[in-house]
Amino acid sequence: MGDKTSTHPGAAGRAVTADQPSSVRNVVLVGHSGSGKTTLVEALALATGAVNRAGRVEDGGCASDYDEIEHRQQRSVQLSLLPVEWGGIKINLLDTPGYADFVGELRAGLRAADAALFIVSAADGVDGATRMVWDECAAVSMPRALVITHLEAARADFEEMTAVCRRALGGDSPDSVLPLYLPLRGAEGADGHAAVTGLVGLLSQRVFDYSTGVRTETAPDAEQLPLIQEARDRLIEGIIAESEDETLMDRYLSGAELDAKTLVEDLERAVARGRFHPVLAAAPAAEGARQGLGTVELLELITGGFPTPLEREAPAVTHPGGARRAPLVCDPAGPLAAEVVKTSSDPYVGRISLVRVFSGTLRPDETVHVSGHGLQDRGHEDHDVDERVGALSSPFGKVQRSVPEAIAGDLACVAKLSRAETGDTLSAKDAPLLMEPWVMPDPLLPVAIEAHSKADEDKLSQGLGRLVAEDPTMRLEQNPDTHQVVLWCLGEAHMDVALERLRTRYGVQVDTVPHKVSLRETFGGKAAGRGRHVKQSGGHGQYAICEIEVEPLPPGSGIDFVDKVVGGAVPRQFIPSVEKGVRAQAARGIAAGYPLVDVRVTLLDGKAHSVDSSDAAFQTAGALALREAAADARIHLLEPVAEVQVLVSDEYVGAVMSDLSGRRGRVVGTEQSGAERTLVRAEIPEIEIGRYAVDLRSLSHGTGRFSRSYARHEPMPAQLSDRIREQAENGR
Repeated sequence: MGDKTSTHPGAAGRAVTADQPSSVRNVVLVGHSGSGKTTLVEALALATGAVNRAGRVEDGGCASDYDEIEHRQQRSVQLSLLPVEWGGIKINLLDTPGYADFVGELRAGLRAADAALFIVSAADGVDGATRMVWDECAAVSMPRALVITHLEAARADFEEMTAVCRRALGGDSPDSVLPLYLPLRGAEGADGHAAVTGLVGLLSQRVFDYSTGVRTETAPDAEQLPLIQEARDRLIEGIIAESEDETLMDRYLSGAELDAKTLVEDLERAVARGRFHPVLAAAPAAEGARQGLGTVELLELITGGFPTPLEREAPAVTHPGGARRAPLVCDPAGPLAAEVVKTSSDPYVGRISLVRVFSGTLRPDETVHVSGHGLQDRGHEDHDVDERVGALSSPFGKVQRSVPEAIAGDLACVAKLSRAETGDTLSAKDAPLLMEPWVMPDPLLPVAIEAHSKADEDKLSQGLGRLVAEDPTMRLEQNPDTHQVVLWCLGEAHMDVALERLRTRYGVQVDTVPHKVSLRETFGGKAAGRGRHVKQSGGHGQYAICEIEVEPLPPGSGIDFVDKVVGGAVPRQFIPSVEKGVRAQAARGIAAGYPLVDVRVTLLDGKAHSVDSSDAAFQTAGALALREAAADARIHLLEPVAEVQVLVSDEYVGAVMSDLSGRRGRVVGTEQSGAERTLVRAEIPEIEIGRYAVDLRSLSHGTGRFSRSYARHEPMPAQLSDRIREQAENGR
């Protein structure tokens, strides 16, 4: 690692394949939007020969960000896979979006990968969202390295940015985050800024010059070595601290010269175990150049230091019924166990599933078992079905290159799995398995939609079904109270992409409408009502009279109907009719069109006719009686209240609590949750948090998260309820 040179031609024009897990590296790129992830992926593709100097693959198309939506929005919105080859090793580069709304794509990339490259812009530094993902990776000991980009920016300082990374990400072990190379700058330009033209290896003490567009290795000048000595000593000490050879430290302290090969091997082991996190520098190739700054060093780190799939533990797996089984082993000859990490649709091919194979070998035209469980609350049904695998391919941008099989540890695309959704498990049909799902954020931004036209209405259900099958961070709700179709998203950008995909992929145009919360109505005190339904207009007449009393009950009581009729004033066969009429009117509402709850309705008296009374007549009378009682009573509107838990950095706690209070929220407690993080618990009306997913992100600079759950309904303030009643009356 670090001081070898490979001139392998890469994978231009053909699919990169691997015949054993040890020849595969799965690497996900993580970083905030604009940090340079996609640019770096394409620089690595160019350096390996996987794309030409125009950044295009030989069989057509750009390497990354090929989707039309990405072109229009000028940012990545989905996970993309670019396999490249270096030194006989297949590297699956998983490029993820950096914007918070697409964190589901990031988590899919983390699931598919065995190591992570954190991309940090020298112009912007480490943001809170990047720190959070770093901590998540640390919790599962995922190997990580950092790449500093945008060194061409004014006042960009590699050494200072490395120090920022050590403070932000090093935690209790800042010496586990150290550079392997230092940038070398050329002569200053007219603007006084000196471009980075090469790197000097701290272990090899060799200079790697990229100024010609192709990496060349030279000996350092005499004045360069003293400049790197302090950084070199710190790096060696950091490597020794993680070494399994306990004699190294004694030898180093005694002044013995340590063999560079030994240090590199110890470094690679520490990186693969997730104990040491090297920092590198990278820049895209200049126009006409083949190798961008640091690309070769980065490829050598990935192939030499990052773990193979054999070295990473597979997700827990059960039988579909829930019974545990032995852990999976990354063996191409083992039982088939693969997982769909991304689902997309192609207008010509149909559904395409990007699959990570954890065990066994996936082959085209074989029948597999597809299991999916645990996402019913997001509109995904449990399913256990057998499906025939279509063609297997290796994606490179929008190009799909055919492959004969996908072995354990590798990734591939499967065509025409009509029932498979993101997160589903593929296994042998005679030995079905179910993988433990990965953690996905809850979509908390509600978007109510309506079909734009009758033609759109006919296609809406199918289009929405396909949309949520592709994206497990999206939830579809058919609200029975408000009769709205609600698409729950992670944020406004997530919503925009979803609606655009509905329009462009599935030909469904929708309109967004104001989202309604499920309000309720109840009586504020006792009231009486008389329902009189008497009509005689030739033929069979209608005759029914009933008298009721309504009184409020404690929250959660629903509607209690009591019969206290004496003397047969209402014949026994019509008492259920009165109740049916009362309940039907309660469901329709009595003041603003929301369901009536938490009341006792007592039937006291009434009158019937031997010929003209009927079931329908007494249903109508019961409804009229309830409406008359409401006309003379105080009617409260009840609004749903949510229990909200907000996890936020300590520096934003005051702002969050003030904001919650401004939304009529009641803070019920706070507690420390990890280093410099506070959990704020509050109760808040749901009508006040419709856009909280967006507002909290702005308030906490992207570092806040929250969860919500229904607590109860409680009376709405009179001013608000009066306004809603007026709106309901004007809408009639």
